[in-house]
Amino acid sequence: MAKLTNNKLKLYGFNNLTKSLSFNIYDICYTKTKEDRKKYIEYIDEQYNSERLTKILKDVTEGIGASVLNIAKQDYDPQGASVTLLISEEEVPVYVLDPSCNRGELTPTRENIVGHLDKSHVTVHTYPESHPENNISTFRVDIDVSTCGTISPLNALNYLISCFDSDIITIDYRVRGYTRDIEGEKYFIDHEISSIQDFVEDNTIKKYSLIDMNIYQSNIFHTKMKIKDIDLDNYLFEIREEDLSEEEKREIFEKLNKEMTEIFYGINI
Repeated sequence: MAKLTNNKLKLYGFNNLTKSLSFNIYDICYTKTKEDRKKYIEYIDEQYNSERLTKILKDVTEGIGASVLNIAKQDYDPQGASVTLLISEEEVPVYVLDPSCNRGELTPTRENIVGHLDKSHVTVHTYPESHPENNISTFRVDIDVSTCGTISPLNALNYLISCFDSDIITIDYRVRGYTRDIEGEKYFIDHEISSIQDFVEDNTIKKYSLIDMNIYQSNIFHTKMKIKDIDLDNYLFEIREEDLSEEEKREIFEKLNKEMTEIFYGINI
């Protein structure tokens, strides 16, 4: 697994490169009945409410070496949650901080909280989903980590993967803009990267099938990951594998695998 090292370039002025990391993470579950589907959505909403998501994003901010300027969060009715953090590469003194920023200090009376970083931001949105004609329920998490300067969102990659039950993962990484060295030469990227996979832990790589689609000339990198092994017990909600017939197990496995394959390739089969 590759690691980002400190920027060794001698730059003129501020590092203007913008590094953006975007995730789609999917959790797949078999929900046999209408009541099961309802309970699954309620369970997901409880497990990944805005309070827990806020903690995850604050941990991400700390992990990439940034400071929180502001946080905004919201739980939605009937389901889902969103959190946004505005962050800074270095802590901003109170006397220059905009009065609208809460520095991540959330009071119980606030219903909405957004997190801001100077030059940077972190956001998360959740989308629990089910359908009455389908026994498969899904939970999607969208996460964006965007930074400027020397801090990199790639440092948050493995922590974010570990925070969720990740059956399908779609990751995009892009570096935009340019910065200059003291001689005035432009740099359109300030670190080496050939694939997002270079920054994923080896133990995680072994668990997934992965596909890359990269545009190196534009510093655009795309990786999709699909869990290799489906342990049926991990995907059953309110029922146990031992209570199922072999035919039922086979049918559920096929449904789960079909759902994952369709999401992974982005097509209906």
